[in-house]
Amino acid sequence: MFCPKCGTTLAEGAYFCPKCGADNTPAATAPTGATPAAPAQPQQTSGMAIGSLICGLLPFFILTPIAAVVLGHMALSQIKHSAGRLEGKGIAIAGLVLGYGCIAMLPIILIIAAIAIPNLMHARIAANESSATASVRSLNTAELTYATVHPEKGFTCSFDDLKSDRIIDEPLASGSRNGYVFELVGCKAEKPDGPNTQFQVIAYPITKNTTGVRAFCSDQTDVIRYVKDGSGENCLDHGKNIGE
Repeated sequence: MFCPKCGTTLAEGAYFCPKCGADNTPAATAPTGATPAAPAQPQQTSGMAIGSLICGLLPFFILTPIAAVVLGHMALSQIKHSAGRLEGKGIAIAGLVLGYGCIAMLPIILIIAAIAIPNLMHARIAANESSATASVRSLNTAELTYATVHPEKGFTCSFDDLKSDRIIDEPLASGSRNGYVFELVGCKAEKPDGPNTQFQVIAYPITKNTTGVRAFCSDQTDVIRYVKDGSGENCLDHGKNIGE
């Protein structure tokens, strides 16, 4: 070891030069202007990486897989340029894998939905039409019962009359049930001031081709008819008997 000031050879362990007396301790020989190294800061997990993983775990919304892919790529870029300040590369990759997987499955899901939704609508329409037919039959029975109990009045075109006698239930008395509207019309008497000997009941879909397709009708003959155009008036004019 040599004295950095005069170049004199120093003995092992000597901190002062015997010739010029220079201080050669480690603190004195440290470069001027040197600053102590800053303590290392703990790494933080990238928020974008966490967001990518969360979006990848929610595949039931169309936009979340796309968000998972976008956030995943942004998180990887952010982590790469953070000089070790950010972590979460594995989380970001997991979000990317889930996001791309959901996007790959999306066409299959859409195909299944395209097949299933029309079938569900057809099943719903069939159920509503079956319920409408049963309700028309119930109204026929209710009219015959009412005319028997009130021979001086005969048939009635008022749902309130049938409800007051507790012949029909509240939903049917409201004139609407399971996607269909029901009306009592055409009450007529054979003689002036005599009891009604005729009535007509019609049932038509609230929203054509959505809650139902066919319209149904009947009268005092107790024969239920239908038309495919959903019009109650047309059913009364030229409806076909159920089963034809």
